[in-house]
Amino acid sequence: MKFSFITRTRVIFFCILLFAIVLIAKLFLVQIVHSSDYSDRADRQYSTPSSNIFERGNIYFSHKDGQLVSAALQTTGFKVAIDPVKIIDKELVYSELSKIISLDHDVFLSKVNKQNDPYEEIANSLSKEQADVITLLKISGLFIYKEKWRFYPGSSLAAQSLGFVAYKGDELAGRYGLERQYNDELSRDKNNPYINFFAEVFSNINKTLFNDEAMAGDIVTTIEPSVQNFLEKTIESVKEKYQIDSVGGIIMNPIDGSIYALSSKPDFDLNNFSKIKTVSTFSNPLVENVYEFGSVIKPLVIAGALDAGVITANTSYNDKGSVIVEKHTIYNFDKVGRGPGTTMQDVLTKSLNTGMVFIEQKLGKEKLRDYLLSFGIKDKTGIDLPNETSGLVSNILNSPREIEYANAAFGQGIALTPIELVRSLASLSNGGNLVVPHLVQKIKYDNGTEKKMKYNTTPTKISKVTSEEITRMLVNVMDKDKIGGGKLEHYSVAIKTGTAQVADSVGGGYYKDKHIHSFVGYFPAYDPKFIIFLYAINPKGVLYSIETWSDPFVEISNFLVNYYEVPPDR
Repeated sequence: MKFSFITRTRVIFFCILLFAIVLIAKLFLVQIVHSSDYSDRADRQYSTPSSNIFERGNIYFSHKDGQLVSAALQTTGFKVAIDPVKIIDKELVYSELSKIISLDHDVFLSKVNKQNDPYEEIANSLSKEQADVITLLKISGLFIYKEKWRFYPGSSLAAQSLGFVAYKGDELAGRYGLERQYNDELSRDKNNPYINFFAEVFSNINKTLFNDEAMAGDIVTTIEPSVQNFLEKTIESVKEKYQIDSVGGIIMNPIDGSIYALSSKPDFDLNNFSKIKTVSTFSNPLVENVYEFGSVIKPLVIAGALDAGVITANTSYNDKGSVIVEKHTIYNFDKVGRGPGTTMQDVLTKSLNTGMVFIEQKLGKEKLRDYLLSFGIKDKTGIDLPNETSGLVSNILNSPREIEYANAAFGQGIALTPIELVRSLASLSNGGNLVVPHLVQKIKYDNGTEKKMKYNTTPTKISKVTSEEITRMLVNVMDKDKIGGGKLEHYSVAIKTGTAQVADSVGGGYYKDKHIHSFVGYFPAYDPKFIIFLYAINPKGVLYSIETWSDPFVEISNFLVNYYEVPPDR
């Protein structure tokens, strides 16, 4: 009996102690961590209906020095509502209000005529100055309420990556981009923003201990706003110059997969997304669309052949300008033969399709398939954005026909998302590892803790030695072509260009007058800090990607080495 009494006493004491710790922790959160938030809530509960309060976590960009820059946040303003029954002179009220704010006459009348509805909102997102002026009108039946709404300080900056918050039916939630991907973490209790104190305490305990629900927090991204802005301006300029249908770019750390910038054009203003009529503009082609990029695939095939030991950079063949495979003739891009003694370095530098067929035949179909698949070309990357699509390669790499493998060797028939291709090519620079491209580096939870995101790497089939050799060959491509007029002469830069025909998804085959221009480069080549990928769909008045992208690539590279103060390696 005595033992049982002592045990019960200890259990009760432990429960009381635990409860006291929880209360103290909660008081700390209320008074220190969330003091401004609760103060704002206390103020707002007297000025706006609780059912209309909108709360959501923030999304941040990360400056190169670690400083956080707001990408998506809550901003405070005012809204105007009316009680139609109390409005005496409708036209006078409209006349007075329209001097201060923009109002549609017909919409205003439709709301003021709802005599059975005591609350109708007629204007939102007003400044304090506007609200003060309206208040001075002292119109019966007219009310000013405080409100919050989602605001994106960068407007269109990283629009497709951030996404936005919008209604789908009666649900207000993240749509597209990070807003959707991390909606659970960014959402706040939408059913009752003034949740009972003790209910909130135990709710937080439940989330922390049992992890059955995502904890609320703010999202910190790897996107560097200055880099993002520079990339967007550069590709927009290229888009306008060549009247390109769509254009995109990615800047990533090839060692760990951190994405500093990614963008595609056309895009949209996040604060005015309702004006966009074409819904597809909201989606992110960098992760959702697949393209045949052509010759930028060649380094992957050559790396496989180098690793298998069937070629070296100095292996040579007789380039006749064309080669026949199963009664199909494959030509070099210019249909010109370089003759005997054409080396594998020449094949890469001059982007010779006949040489790639030679390599494919040396490597064999099975090994070609195995090496290419090890680069993750048919797998999703795991990037933290919604609706990621995987590459379309199975029909080519599972075909019994030799011609399919010959075409695949120079990129024809292999359709990848831009992010898939970047991940594959990054493995050539980092010793042969597939990284997980990502935009989020950590989550700062509302309870004061934070979670640093971890992303694994997966080895490909190539060795570190092969990675170094293919990098050396790609550096020779840059040096041979003297891209950028020597502006990067103090840095080793590995590059490859690609010019491919656009596949006709309706009639089959390829358009003769539509092309995809792509460009990839990483540097400093033997200790890479950045990999840049650029592409353009259907540029006009320009033949090859080296013409479209050489100067923009060098401009972006120069910006990066100066902005991050990257020391020369030459």
